[in-house]
Amino acid sequence: MPPSSPYCGSPYLFRRRRTRPVPVGDPDRGGVVIGGDHPVVLQSMITADTLDTAACVQQTLDLVAAGCQLVRITAPTVRDAANLEAIAATLRARGCRVPLVADIHFKPDAALEAARWVEKVRVNPGNYADTKRFASRGYSETEYAAELERIEERFAPLVRLCRERGRALRIGTNHGSLSDRILNRHGDTPEGMVESALEFARICRAHDFHSLVFSMKASNPKVMIECYRLLVSRLADLGPDWNYPIHLGVTEAGEGDDGRIKSAIGIGSLLCDGLGDTIRVSLAEDSPREIPVCQALLAQVPPLTLAADPTAALRPGHPVADIALSRRLEGLPPPYDPFAFARRVSTEASTTPPCRGGGTQPVRVLVTRAAAEALKGHLPPQAETQPEGVYEDLDPLEVDPTTPFPTPSSNRWITVHEDTPLPTLTAFRLLARRLEESGATPPILLKDRLAPISAAATPDIAMLRSAVVLGSLLADGIGDAILVRETTDPEGSLRLAYTILQAAGCRSFKTDYVVCPSCGRTLFDLQAVTARIKSRTRHLKGVKIAIMGCIVNGPGEMADAHFGYVGGAPGKVNLYVGKTPVRFSIPEAEAVDCLVDLIRSQGKWTDPEGPQSPITTRRDNPHPPT
Repeated sequence: MPPSSPYCGSPYLFRRRRTRPVPVGDPDRGGVVIGGDHPVVLQSMITADTLDTAACVQQTLDLVAAGCQLVRITAPTVRDAANLEAIAATLRARGCRVPLVADIHFKPDAALEAARWVEKVRVNPGNYADTKRFASRGYSETEYAAELERIEERFAPLVRLCRERGRALRIGTNHGSLSDRILNRHGDTPEGMVESALEFARICRAHDFHSLVFSMKASNPKVMIECYRLLVSRLADLGPDWNYPIHLGVTEAGEGDDGRIKSAIGIGSLLCDGLGDTIRVSLAEDSPREIPVCQALLAQVPPLTLAADPTAALRPGHPVADIALSRRLEGLPPPYDPFAFARRVSTEASTTPPCRGGGTQPVRVLVTRAAAEALKGHLPPQAETQPEGVYEDLDPLEVDPTTPFPTPSSNRWITVHEDTPLPTLTAFRLLARRLEESGATPPILLKDRLAPISAAATPDIAMLRSAVVLGSLLADGIGDAILVRETTDPEGSLRLAYTILQAAGCRSFKTDYVVCPSCGRTLFDLQAVTARIKSRTRHLKGVKIAIMGCIVNGPGEMADAHFGYVGGAPGKVNLYVGKTPVRFSIPEAEAVDCLVDLIRSQGKWTDPEGPQSPITTRRDNPHPPT
């Protein structure tokens, strides 16, 4: 049954969701408060072995130096959890008061030990008290109730200990690791993820424990957005005292521009709707590189930051300044189903010269005439990114959706006029709403900004701004073509447009990689292995490969990947086709060759057309600071 409450105050007006404040540690002695009126908290995770105290301390200090406010450390065993005492004591002796979070999977005993030493514990409801079997079976109501009693018996001791010691808990559901109980009743769905979290939250509330934070992570930004929207709506349906804070993140986002763009789509879209009280950008890179991306994303949503900025009105999350207009937008329904993705229905456009778009056509990539001229002679005919139309040649109908406009021809492109007094994201949502009200179905041309660029942003900031606006709209199902204007580099903007479409699940022009961020559970050098796999497979257009450092989220997050490369034991790798394991305990030195052989055997391999240039790791070729 769909929730009855809206997922945000308004999809057209920025209004931050009101949540209860959850302290993590003592705010007067270096702790933080998540939610309430407090700024969004930035967090990340160290990658060192938890038993290596010196390495954990140093990586934590490096993260804090980068601006991290909450540091997560994996605790896969009771022994690891016990060493959190030494890590915390060493940090405090060195004057570092940053709150620590223990990351727990599978081991309730490890959670109980960790809660003695750190300020917060993250548990995954999908595997906290369950062993994954991916078994299909039916549960009667009596059997299901018995399962919930078993879960409470395992989870309640941690809840009581956290209440006694003043610890916080994150109930962190992952799309890739739902329990068999949830999968059998709800499927691998946003509904299943939300219910998995609520089961654990009900146990907390039964013990009068409310220092809770929720997360709903997935590697697919559209799935992640739907999950968070559904969670917030369900919490609102349950009552005003279910106003717990939210942690945002796209898990296994990957590295480089791909990881940043996926994160910008998922996290940025929700921030612009006023959701989110703490964030992590999960990159398969050295952890300190995540923090500048978090900071840059937050800067696109000025009400969540403390600094005033005269360019804020150009940004996607800025509130509508016109009070009268705000009142007209108040209560206006969204032009999309917030809880189930569906592309907006449109009529195919007829244009001269031809640029087939709308209808069942893929979302197209357009450039300006100036960019098209600049690209002539610079793109080989076989280039994987090519302009598919010139903006000026389309002669789109440009309208201001805040005022009445004539009903357009259904086969003529329509877009928002650059003088429209709204943030870009709001303007295109409102355009889609006005068209829905009129019954007209012209294809919509999206722009990442309305006004032409006056002062170019840095490439990284331009990339994030474009991804937040275009990715959010595409995840809403709005848009039949996109035009990137945030950057003045024609080749860069062209590739950025295609990368946004791929990250949003609209097009596939290159190999897609789902790569988990490194952590203390990772069983191989994730960055080096990812580089080796990419150097062999990056020419496989339309193939999706998951690279997972351990088994925690592996099979589930690989559900829509064609192939999986998963750490099974130190120095050993398991290979998957979809969620099915097909080869076990392959020596790491042979595993990439075996992956290529597996791709061949499944009929997904093609030989590269030219020599493959080497790919270096992020440590050798770091992404420019954001």
